[in-house]
Amino acid sequence: MARNKILALILAGGKGSRLEVLTEERAKPAMPFAGTYRLIDFALSNCMHSGISDVWVIEQYHLHSLNEHLANGRPWDLDRTYGGLQVLPPYESGDEDDNDGGFAEGNADAIYRHRDFIREFDPDILLVLSADHIYKLDYSKVIDQHLNRKADVTMVTTQIPLEEADRFGNVKTDGEGRITDFAYKPDEPQSDIVTTEVFVYDAHTLLETLDQLAGGNANKGNSGDEGTSLRDFGHELIPKLVEDGRAFEYRLEGYWQDVGTVESYWQSHMDLLSLELNLVLDDPDWPILTYGSQRLPARIHETARIENSLISPGCTIHGQVIRSVLAPGVVVERDAVVRDSVVLHSTVIEARAIVDCAIVDREVRVGEGAIIGQQRSPGNRAPRITSSEIAMIGQKAQISAGARLPADARIKPGINVESSQRQTT
Repeated sequence: MARNKILALILAGGKGSRLEVLTEERAKPAMPFAGTYRLIDFALSNCMHSGISDVWVIEQYHLHSLNEHLANGRPWDLDRTYGGLQVLPPYESGDEDDNDGGFAEGNADAIYRHRDFIREFDPDILLVLSADHIYKLDYSKVIDQHLNRKADVTMVTTQIPLEEADRFGNVKTDGEGRITDFAYKPDEPQSDIVTTEVFVYDAHTLLETLDQLAGGNANKGNSGDEGTSLRDFGHELIPKLVEDGRAFEYRLEGYWQDVGTVESYWQSHMDLLSLELNLVLDDPDWPILTYGSQRLPARIHETARIENSLISPGCTIHGQVIRSVLAPGVVVERDAVVRDSVVLHSTVIEARAIVDCAIVDREVRVGEGAIIGQQRSPGNRAPRITSSEIAMIGQKAQISAGARLPADARIKPGINVESSQRQTT
């Protein structure tokens, strides 16, 4: 029997607006994670380990920040003469009267805009991935199950707390794994089983269905009414495939986290510090690979105190780092305190400054004696932190000596904050 031709599409075009100041000047998939990685590394590494060698990345916003990291696919063995990594820039027709003009309005729309390229490649299986989730998965096992069941679509699902399920596509299944009901980001979730944004499609069925849906939407005119665009998978595509009866689930039992919000990005880093976490990023059998420059090991001085933290290469620590994750090149000067925080590349925390429950972007300078966040003892923290309790400092911001920024501070990239400023900027 002929071998199936597989194409992986990584959708890396979302604005990432829910990450607020962190994605104002970078693509969300290029966001650093765990100090030395980027979010897109997980999808790319999973593809490599799963034996998938044709991988296309569909971009849209802040292309330079992502292209620089992709490095033609070298870290993931995708820099090949034939196949390998291809980067698809935003597709615009340039014709104001063409309904295909402008940026894609969702992930289904993004695939539809590139339908001619996909048809030219002529895959049997289309593996569609998001670029902002933390997990490990052997996609070949999902594809094998998909083929054995002769499915039109196989959705990788996972179980999460019901109160968080309104952010995702909810599914219900029968005893054989067939999806019988699907609700996209419902106000009142009826299931704690959600899609992980990993989909395996029969490529021909997918493209034919998109053509049908796009044709139906075109008949509604171009008045701007809701329904004139394909938008996301969950709006029309997935409900149609579920209705047709050939949609199945593949249950992911391991760790999975969508890090598209402030809370989830912060929480996923705190999860890394948990002894119970079953996600090993440097597992020799399935390492997460990345592109990055070599740095000297971290330097820990005699005045330093480090407690349950991840300290990346190139860091210099004189002060206290408690339950925090520091990216390469971070400096924590004497008597400074970093607690319950994520601090990105080459940021400097000067002497006697305090950073408490915050996300501090790259190349920020926090002046001497400045305080960021609301200082509380661990016993006074709520079990789950909300975004209003996580201070956020955009890249290359300058926080002057003695400044006081509250727990809900939002400092935009490049802003200088004087000591007299105590409110959100």
